[in-house]
Amino acid sequence: MYDVVGIRFKKAGKIYYFDPSDILIEKGNYVIVETVRGVEYGKVVIAPKKVNENDVVLPLKKVLRIADQKDQMIVDENRSAAKEAYEVCCEKVSLHDLDMKLVDVEYTFDRNKVIFYFTADGRVDFRELVKDLASIFRTRIELRQIGVRDEAKMLGGIGPCGRMLCCSTFLGDFEPVSIKMAKDQNLSLNPTKISGLCGRLMCCLKYENDEYESAKEQLPDLGEWINTPDGRGKVVGLNILERLLQVEISEQERVLEYTLEEILQEDAVSVQSTD
Repeated sequence: MYDVVGIRFKKAGKIYYFDPSDILIEKGNYVIVETVRGVEYGKVVIAPKKVNENDVVLPLKKVLRIADQKDQMIVDENRSAAKEAYEVCCEKVSLHDLDMKLVDVEYTFDRNKVIFYFTADGRVDFRELVKDLASIFRTRIELRQIGVRDEAKMLGGIGPCGRMLCCSTFLGDFEPVSIKMAKDQNLSLNPTKISGLCGRLMCCLKYENDEYESAKEQLPDLGEWINTPDGRGKVVGLNILERLLQVEISEQERVLEYTLEEILQEDAVSVQSTD
């Protein structure tokens, strides 16, 4: 077992585990930590706890200290500098006539590196751009190409539901989303209705998917003949979330609605009478 704290470096970023050392750390504290890309400033979102070896990536980096007001001032200065760097980079991209869109700029806490995030349809030869930027900022330059989902996460916005984008507010990682999820939930397959601002399938299709899959395993298929309290009938409709079935009773020539429990009880009675 290892003692760890969970730390985020961005509002809805991924949570990373660090070794708290002997420092008294509480959830909500801002801390200075050692990372693979240098010293960074992050927020504790998971209080100190013990986890199994399989849940951590060894060796664990250490928390150096609790952040103070001076560290917060450095973070604010870095954000201001990043905005200036964004404007400069946009000018240089235009000057070199590169087919790329600059999305965001980030300084590492120790100013050891400037990271420029961009999107592009294909590969971009930005060697000359890097030389120009390095001569201006006098530090290490990294240009990182990202996808459209990452772009939406960084920029934020309002989704079709009228709320702020999930990815920019609380989703740490993107999970795979498929068109099958929309089909299982009986949603319109019109791309404009099930796609987010990024143009990809909406992340929220995943939220209820497990519940739908569980329900589909319990419920009969459309067109299947089943036993009901009113006789044998064919399933003509399903309300998956509420576990309701619309069944056309052949003898009565009408459609009746039953709960899954009623159908299961009827099946149990049928089995007992058969025995």
